[in-house]
Amino acid sequence: MKLTEEDLKTLNSRKALKKMLSSKKISIKKTLKEIAYEEELEALQEELLKMQKWVIDEQKKVAIFFEGRDAAGKGGTISRFTQHLRPRESRVVALPKPTETERGQWYFRRYVSQLPNPGEIVFFDRSWYNRAVVEPVMGFCDDEQYHRFMGQVNDFEQMLHDEGLVLIKFWFAISREEQAKRFEDRRKNALKHWKLSPVDEKAQRKWDDFTRYKNQMLTQTHTHHCPWVIVEANDKRQARLESIRYVLSRINYPDKADAKPSLLYDPNIVKPYHHLASQLD
Repeated sequence: MKLTEEDLKTLNSRKALKKMLSSKKISIKKTLKEIAYEEELEALQEELLKMQKWVIDEQKKVAIFFEGRDAAGKGGTISRFTQHLRPRESRVVALPKPTETERGQWYFRRYVSQLPNPGEIVFFDRSWYNRAVVEPVMGFCDDEQYHRFMGQVNDFEQMLHDEGLVLIKFWFAISREEQAKRFEDRRKNALKHWKLSPVDEKAQRKWDDFTRYKNQMLTQTHTHHCPWVIVEANDKRQARLESIRYVLSRINYPDKADAKPSLLYDPNIVKPYHHLASQLD
């Protein structure tokens, strides 16, 4: 419920605020939590701008992968990352299904063309790791293609690392119950209905298959130079704040020590993968 101009004029004390919110049946606790979230997000976004300036000035290349089950909150988190960044030096990549020509090419080729140029940050809403989980589960690739990818990806990422690319790989983890709840919300909400896809419709039925391939991917492609970072994403807002905090903690940009918000991410929400896949979603 929106506040009127008269409402705002009466807010001359904490007691008046509490009385007014109560009269309009607005949860004080929920309102304060909302304000705290927005303030923390804005403070972290200011730090992202400082980090981006360093990336531009030093001509660094940063790629951030957002992987996870359908409805895990990847897109919403990317939106908060990019909300105030300079658009000329940042991009979001969400590739459609490959064309017939691309299907006959080296698998990584279509992604290589999207990697960041010097001075740029690129956010991948799903990445080449489609071939590690979604494609084999949904039958979009065969066993030979899957195993070829798994045999090449670590060496490929090592080469990118050696060329100076900063690659951060997030896996957004949610529970089966939370995924079902979010799917139902999409079905009922006309503004979100477009988010439902045929793959989404099969996600719950194929939950165990996704789990098996996800476990194999994390175990086999978690490396020292390109580790996986797990984000507990049942709480969307915590996932957004802590993933931004993690990125800021990873990159040593100037004046980082003067940051207003804490850059120490919550290890209960964001944690490097250490062969604990069986405990994840």
